[in-house]
Amino acid sequence: MAIEIERKFLLRNDDWRPHIERSERIAQGYLVGAQALHSGAARASVRARISGEQAWLNIKAATPGIARAEFDYPIPPADAQALLATLCDGVMEKLRHHVRVDGMLFEIDEFLGDNVGLTVAEIELPAVDAPFPRPSWLGVEVSALGRYYNVHLIDRPYRAWSPAERAAGDAAC
Repeated sequence: MAIEIERKFLLRNDDWRPHIERSERIAQGYLVGAQALHSGAARASVRARISGEQAWLNIKAATPGIARAEFDYPIPPADAQALLATLCDGVMEKLRHHVRVDGMLFEIDEFLGDNVGLTVAEIELPAVDAPFPRPSWLGVEVSALGRYYNVHLIDRPYRAWSPAERAAGDAAC
């Protein structure tokens, strides 16, 4: 079983942009998403994701904390397109930028559509207590705040957040 150990942060500024190695557009939707998780009807999220000419089916445990069981399976892009078009309650799009700092990869997601204006950095770690670089553009950690999880951003996008919810993240940076 694969375990994903991931920490998520807001950004203080755009100083990371000159260090982008590559970027990709991602579209994803959830077959089992936030509503099922909130109601207790599901113990995992299930999503389809397309990036370029590749696609995946992903299953991620709905457990609190930064370490979760995760299973990722490549699927034909046509299958992913069909899943997004017919079985998902919504599709989220984002630009994912790859930025390496001291040999470690930060994936910076710049959300589009109903989530435009939200940008977060994620870093996957080999252990829960693994050290990692903290560049000056890295802001407050939001790993434990469910509203920043992709699965929740489809049901309650960033544009629907109250000014207080947005300000809470901004003030912490």
